[in-house]
Amino acid sequence: MRNVQIPFELFYQLLQYHLMENHNLENSIKQGLEKKLDALVMHELYGKSKSAATLEEREKARQEYLDRRGVEEEFRW
Repeated sequence: MRNVQIPFELFYQLLQYHLMENHNLENSIKQGLEKKLDALVMHELYGKSKSAATLEEREKARQEYLDRRGVEEEFRW
């Protein structure tokens, strides 16, 4: 099982939401968690693009990574 680090502010918002029942923070918590999830996916894709078992898997991960980053086709090699 892997550990995931989150910003202190997001952690504090989660504490307020769950322990103090402050439901006004729901949108900012969702945004923070989505941002973290996107970063995790990008990290995973980058790692696959460098170390996947086959050349086809590496290229597929590289293309998906570049698509998610918003790199246009003419800037790719």
